[in-house]
Amino acid sequence: MYEGYGPNGVAVLIECLTDNRNRAASEVRTAMTRNGGNMADPGSVAYLFNRKGVVILPKNELSEDDVLMAVLEAGAEEVNDLGESFEVVSEATDLVEVRKSLQEAGYDYESADAGFLPSVSVPLDADGARKVFRLIDALEDSDDVQNVYANFDVSDETFSQIGMS
Repeated sequence: MYEGYGPNGVAVLIECLTDNRNRAASEVRTAMTRNGGNMADPGSVAYLFNRKGVVILPKNELSEDDVLMAVLEAGAEEVNDLGESFEVVSEATDLVEVRKSLQEAGYDYESADAGFLPSVSVPLDADGARKVFRLIDALEDSDDVQNVYANFDVSDETFSQIGMS
């Protein structure tokens, strides 16, 4: 796990799986410095994120209440409307129970993973969003990088401004 700061003060957590730590560290460091970011000491960014279980399921004919009723007793903390789908957030330890509850209710889900969600988000304008997305793309280009988590927030208007709707 590597930590750093990207453009506009966005905190970045980089999860790697590698057989060569030196290569992974070098690739992450290079991607960060070439794209306006810099590495940070261990623990200086991680506190801004919480490990959570995240299940994504397509909306189809479901309402937010349908999903909430199915997962509430399994330990779900919140259900978010993502437009075409719902996001169910729980403690990482409750992920299996939430997933089971959805299956028992007859709801198919697209993905169910434990990941890191930011506790504080940094709002970005179009220019800042472009820089952060360029950094994330550069990090994800490394074969050793499994996941990149960042604490930015981009409005729908900004997304459409930069052509990423």
